[in-house]
Amino acid sequence: MVVVGVALVLVTSSQMRDQAVRDGTGSAARMAGFTAGVVPSTAFVTGVLSADERAAVASATRGFGDGLVELRLWSTDGRLMHSSDEATTGLPRADRLARAMASGRPDAVVQPDVRAGDAATDERTVLDVYVPVRLADTATPDAQPGVAPGSPVGAVEVMLDHTVAQQTLRTATRTVTLVVVGSLVLLWALLFRIVHSTSRRLRSTALDNARLALLDSLTGLPNRRLLADRMQRAIEKAAHDDARVGLILLDIDRFKDINDTLGHDHGDELLQQVAERLRHALRDDDVVARLGGDEFAILLPDVRTVANAERLAQRVRGLFTRPFELSDIALHVETSIGVACLPDHAADASALMRTADIAMYAAKHHRTGVSVYSPAADDSSPARLVLLGELHRVLESRDDPGVVPELEMHYQPKIELASQRTVGFEALIRWRHPTRGLLPPGAFVPLAEQSGLIHRVTEFALEESVRQLARWHAAGQAVPVAVNLSAHDVASPVVVDVIETLLAQHDVPPSLLEVEITETALVADRTRVVPVLERLAALGVGVAIDDFGTGTTSISQLRDLPVAELKIDRVFVADLGEGGRAGSEVVVQAMVDLAHSFGLRVVAEGVEDERTARTLERLGVDRAQGYLWARPAPASALQPPGDHSLHPIG
Repeated sequence: MVVVGVALVLVTSSQMRDQAVRDGTGSAARMAGFTAGVVPSTAFVTGVLSADERAAVASATRGFGDGLVELRLWSTDGRLMHSSDEATTGLPRADRLARAMASGRPDAVVQPDVRAGDAATDERTVLDVYVPVRLADTATPDAQPGVAPGSPVGAVEVMLDHTVAQQTLRTATRTVTLVVVGSLVLLWALLFRIVHSTSRRLRSTALDNARLALLDSLTGLPNRRLLADRMQRAIEKAAHDDARVGLILLDIDRFKDINDTLGHDHGDELLQQVAERLRHALRDDDVVARLGGDEFAILLPDVRTVANAERLAQRVRGLFTRPFELSDIALHVETSIGVACLPDHAADASALMRTADIAMYAAKHHRTGVSVYSPAADDSSPARLVLLGELHRVLESRDDPGVVPELEMHYQPKIELASQRTVGFEALIRWRHPTRGLLPPGAFVPLAEQSGLIHRVTEFALEESVRQLARWHAAGQAVPVAVNLSAHDVASPVVVDVIETLLAQHDVPPSLLEVEITETALVADRTRVVPVLERLAALGVGVAIDDFGTGTTSISQLRDLPVAELKIDRVFVADLGEGGRAGSEVVVQAMVDLAHSFGLRVVAEGVEDERTARTLERLGVDRAQGYLWARPAPASALQPPGDHSLHPIG
């Protein structure tokens, strides 16, 4: 800005100085022209003026006023012809005279008054201008020997008082300088204020961004990143003090239903109220964080025992007994809570988070509300990741003829209780692992559901079951086989296309294939599941509801569903044996009557003794399956088909 200001002042003052010189030069040229008009051209050649000519020049210059300091006439060869200061001798500035004569233009210079005089004269500044005189400008423009028309024949030196102009220039320059400096200072102050304000806003934004990077934007609680930092500090301090660190993880049960039913605005409001209750109900040192979605964490930096941590978790659960007020809705919410402690259940922060997460899902699965981590229930260990990778490998190599298949289908007969005949089979998948032995579906199907492999596992089960149906059908045995579909499968219409393709490819009647879905899968996403069931029923594939009694299917829903069979969950069947709950027969009888009223068959699973089988037959159950008759076995372990049924060996 200083450089710009200096340049602006210099350019402005230079322009004003040049303009002043141009104005003075113009005035001098007019004076010279007026004076040359009274001098004959021959005088410039001889360099001598007569007395009359001197008088005429003096008379011509008398009216120029005080601005004229001195006027001199110079001949071609540089002789002084006349001086208004009455000087009789003098020498011109030869270089300037020659330059003016050669160019035909005035030559002007601003300089101090160097003539002899008093002190005031010495301080005067003059504009000294040499103005060339052309032949046509003289009083008698006669042709001169050797002089071309229009050529200079002499010069008039005009000295004008330039002191006032110089002072005016200095004043103007000083004014411009002050204006420029003032403007630049004002501009600097304005820019400084803008930069300072912008800098403050940027710093504030940076601080806000840093805060948002560590806090949850919805609830204002610490986020996962800040929780990890606090957890690491707490673990380091606990290691130094030989103390214990606890972690409580919780999520809100059925939060997706709340969002879908009431809208995301109410869901966000619920999360904010949950955060507020948690924040004010715990100890000062405890850290409440939101991990995302409906999942919260509570860090207990110093907890004496695992039992104390569990009691705190129960206290947290108690916060949800009082309903949450969402606008004009009183909403009762339940939560699943997992508890883990270091060093009891983990050795570092990552393991502590993992074990607490396992405990939380155990609480959700078993509906206990609060669950403390148990190694026996830990199927999320690193070995789980290894097993998942091996399942990938098995599915990828399924079509490779050079690889021994590890996945296989076992079949458990369904017995008609009235005749004790085998009237169908349930196909159950098994994994013959090379090092772990025969794995039941519970060991790897949940992994497949969580990782997205469940569709390929189901496709394998359907393909193998339809192939076996084709073999039995070719042998003259029309024995239905039921295949289990997961909630992920039955929510997608793709499974219908797969079934239809397989039946057509192996020429199997659709009536020989049945599919079983759990009641919880039906309730979870009814709008997507029911259209799939309707397409299967239209295709001729039988549909059964498995684990009936564990979900929340209403009577009206059951009446409208395209199903042909209900399978009573083994929990109710087990209660019919010795030591079972009182009144269990009444519950089963109600299920049977309800199913029969809708024209549905009833199948009981998990039958392990004769007493239970007789009770089920007495209660009107149509079919049953369980270890009483046979365990699930490969098709090769079943006896050859007879006329009407297949009987398991043993």
